[in-house]
Amino acid sequence: MLASLLLRIGLAAVLIYASVSSFVTPSDWIGYLPHFMTNHVSGQLLLHVFSVYETALAIWLLSGIYLKYAAVIAALTFSGIILTNLGLLAVTFRDITMVFAALALIFIED
Repeated sequence: MLASLLLRIGLAAVLIYASVSSFVTPSDWIGYLPHFMTNHVSGQLLLHVFSVYETALAIWLLSGIYLKYAAVIAALTFSGIILTNLGLLAVTFRDITMVFAALALIFIED
């Protein structure tokens, strides 16, 4: 139970930090958006939508409701960040840890 709580807090903290920081200093984050998306939609709009999504996912993880589903979504989210930024692996390599933390939540026994 404690392990699950600690993983949830850790994942949520990362998501909330990224969400708040991208609202405060969007120029620091907009470059991580995939070009195939920013070619069709404003990067600023995508960043705001993704920030809201990150906040919602963080709240979902903290709530513990349908936790395994939230963990799957979190693992897919962090995987997507890695895969769409392979050229920036010097920065996004930390997200690999987040993928495995989310995967641990799926398989942890509560």
